[in-house]
Amino acid sequence: MSYICDIVFHVKTLRFHRLVAKDIDALDVFTKRKLAELFALLCEGQSLGMPVSRPMPIVANGVHELRVKNRDGQYRVFYFTKHEDAILIFHAFKKRTQTTPQHELEVARKRLMELL
Repeated sequence: MSYICDIVFHVKTLRFHRLVAKDIDALDVFTKRKLAELFALLCEGQSLGMPVSRPMPIVANGVHELRVKNRDGQYRVFYFTKHEDAILIFHAFKKRTQTTPQHELEVARKRLMELL
C-alpha cells in the first residue's frame, strides 16, 4: 500500500495600494529584483528581521518596513502582515534623512486605512 503526503504551506498573496505599485515600478531593475525576492519570502510565511526589515509600530501594529539599499540611496517599503489573506504593500519612498519624515508616516497611515 502506498501513501501520499501533501504538505501545504500557508501562503499569502500580495495586495498593493495603487499608488505604491507605480512607485515600485519606477525603481531600477536591481531594486525591484531585491524587493521581489523579499516579497516572495514574506508570501511563504517567513518572518524577516534586521537588516532587511523592521517593525514600524509608529504607523500601526503589524506594520513593518523593508529596507533596500542601492547605489542611488536607500528605499523603504511599508507592509502590513496582520490581514487575513494578504500582505498589504501600501507605501514606498526614497529615504533621505536619518529618521522617517512625519509626512511619510502620515501618507503610510492613510494608505493603510484605504486598504483595510
